[in-house]
Amino acid sequence: MPRPLPPSLQLLWPLLLLLLLLLPPPAAPGPLAGPAVARVRTRGPVGSPGGRGAGVCKSRPLDLVFIIDSSRSVRPLEFTKVKTFVSRIIDTLDIGAAATRVAVVNYASTVKTEFQLQTYSDKRALKKAVARITPLSTGTMSGLAIQTAMDEAFTVEAGARGPTSNIPKVAIIVTDGRPQDQVSEVAARARASGIELYAVGVDRADMESLKTMASKPLDEHVFYVETYGVIEKLSSRFQETFCAQDKCASGTHGCQHICVNDRSGSYHCECFEGYTLNADKKTCSVRDKCALGTHGCQHVCVSDGAASYHCDCFPGYNLNEDKRTCTAIDKCARDTHGCEQVCVNDGSGSYHCECYEGYTLNEDRKTCSAQDKCASGTHGCQHICVNDRSGSYHCECFEGYTLNADKKTCSAVEEARRLLSTEDACGCEATLAFQEKVSSYLQRLNTKLDDVLEKLQVHEYRQVHR
Repeated sequence: MPRPLPPSLQLLWPLLLLLLLLLPPPAAPGPLAGPAVARVRTRGPVGSPGGRGAGVCKSRPLDLVFIIDSSRSVRPLEFTKVKTFVSRIIDTLDIGAAATRVAVVNYASTVKTEFQLQTYSDKRALKKAVARITPLSTGTMSGLAIQTAMDEAFTVEAGARGPTSNIPKVAIIVTDGRPQDQVSEVAARARASGIELYAVGVDRADMESLKTMASKPLDEHVFYVETYGVIEKLSSRFQETFCAQDKCASGTHGCQHICVNDRSGSYHCECFEGYTLNADKKTCSVRDKCALGTHGCQHVCVSDGAASYHCDCFPGYNLNEDKRTCTAIDKCARDTHGCEQVCVNDGSGSYHCECYEGYTLNEDRKTCSAQDKCASGTHGCQHICVNDRSGSYHCECFEGYTLNADKKTCSAVEEARRLLSTEDACGCEATLAFQEKVSSYLQRLNTKLDDVLEKLQVHEYRQVHR
């Protein structure tokens, strides 16, 4: 015999029977009846719930707006299921001002923006706000709801981030009926403005209307469930959809050097210092640092072919210890100049040859030849100019004159003057004797002068070349 019910259950039994009678009968199968949740293909990795592999998958930032149907056909308990569905999707996201922002648009025959994208940046406060939403009852104005989302939710003033942020704009519309307004044109404008539309149909939802609203590819943006009782199962599917794969961690990126994850769930490749990313955006080539103009070499930059370089100097310069700047080489000091007499530094690593006074630089620009100062007419000799072999000269006087102390002017010889003035009959012989005496004296004097000048020239040359 069956055991009798406890007294407490005996009192509750009539109430339980009444609840069972009030519950609606099971609904007829929808357009994609079969499994409880139907979707041809999901986007995101497969594996753990929502595809969130440890350290491989993370929520990417979104501007996310839920557009939820609260018309008369959605019973209170079912509307609670919708809010639970919204809360569970929120649980899978990184909520914050710099992460994902969430807004909710509630609609029936009228539309109400429950809160904006900038209203809540805390996940707990956001879920509490979702729990407080109440149904609006009559009508299913889906087109008006999408238009309101564009006008009131997806604006910078309401907290949406601008186009330069590259933050995706996503709307999820949940409905169980057929739209009572023209939804196709409004949905097309929303998609054209950059909003990605997901359509979730429940129970009696019209599949063609869902396809009209959703973005392409449709198999990734249209969902259907038989009842609100299983709508919560879609939260894991949306977690997969909004999951940003860490392709850098997965090792499938193909970057030759460095893989960098982007906030949008994608990635890009970069190169080590000294390399440049090639046109394929994956491989790297050695960068010519000399061509970049950042080498700091004073004179010449030389690429070494391994993303490095070294500095060099122009001819006539030496590289300093800093390996960047240059100093002019003193070629005169190195005695490699080849100048016969004088080497002169020009201060730019070069030099030129010069000659001593009385000499002229030859066409080879290195050797020197003695100047003919007597021919130049600048010697200053009163009578006779005589070129010396050393490139100098000396003055002499005509016969009957003697050179003065200034070595340039001449004076008449006193003895000759005296001899010429006598009336001695032997005057002519005396004059001749005197002339021979003076001539002999002058020859000896010239020989001694030549010897002295030659010795002075040798002495001067040695002094210069010490």
